[in-house]
Amino acid sequence: MDFSIIRIARTVLHVKDLELSRKFYVDGLGMIETERDDRHVYLRGLEEHCHHSLLLKKAEKSVVEVLSYKVMKEEDLEHIEKLFKAKGLKTKWMPKGNQYAIGRTLRVHDISGIPLEFFAEMPTVDRMLQKYDLYRGAKIQRIDHVNCAVPNVQKAYDFYVKSLGFSCSEYTETEDGDLWAAWLFRKPTVHDQAFMSGPGPKLHHFAYTLSDRLSVLDCCDVLASMGYADCIERGPGRHGLSNAFFLYLRDPDGHRIELYTGDYLTCDPDMKPKRWDLNDPLRQTFWGHQAPDKWFNETSTFIDIETGEEINSEEPKLEQRKPKILV
Repeated sequence: MDFSIIRIARTVLHVKDLELSRKFYVDGLGMIETERDDRHVYLRGLEEHCHHSLLLKKAEKSVVEVLSYKVMKEEDLEHIEKLFKAKGLKTKWMPKGNQYAIGRTLRVHDISGIPLEFFAEMPTVDRMLQKYDLYRGAKIQRIDHVNCAVPNVQKAYDFYVKSLGFSCSEYTETEDGDLWAAWLFRKPTVHDQAFMSGPGPKLHHFAYTLSDRLSVLDCCDVLASMGYADCIERGPGRHGLSNAFFLYLRDPDGHRIELYTGDYLTCDPDMKPKRWDLNDPLRQTFWGHQAPDKWFNETSTFIDIETGEEINSEEPKLEQRKPKILV
């Protein structure tokens, strides 16, 4: 492979009320505000040294503009463009200076229609890891992964593993052996990119790593005290998949964010992916309350990299199922 993808690096969200969103992410969740202007807020976690990992953009509709991956070097961008063009997939260059606080980027639509962005350059800033006086809310550390609903998980899996160099840590199969969900990684943790069967392409959630389980509980207290208790959609609980201690929230625009701790290293080359049966009740929830229907059925819409129009979703190849969960 002629290029090297490092990790998921940022999410770009469109929000209707920029100040309300800023209050939720900064005052509620404890993210660091790197910079802002009248139409943008640039946020990062305490551990992060890159300028931002979450960009909030003021807009008329609450949609997802792009999911961004960092690559090893500038030359990788040309090789990635060549790959996507060879497969007949849409590409678009964003020259340096076109976007603030990021270098030249390549935007594409992947095999499922998800808008992706690849970049090698972003300004660096001071880590706030030991600025304990700034710790508040969830004390968010760093971006961890994104999870997308796609109509054909096997197709997405094949593209990311065979063409983009991702590896698989865990996966879910139906009783017939069909791939229903997959957890794929580039950095040495459980996942950067997850796929699950559903109408798509849609963003189910993006996720940030926390330092410990107590940070999850602290976040619940802070959100409730600020009047955001209804934003807590699911959890706290523990996934069987990934072993994550989790909390799912909905921001003021309905975008879903997972706060996440407790997964494991995946860097050993002889590590075998863990298989889960779709009917295993411990797969999705090792313990915790039953997820509400909206957790399964509601997602965020992507937009086209050229037109900015909302991308239509396709029905999944496999039947959607809500598993029985042990409480």
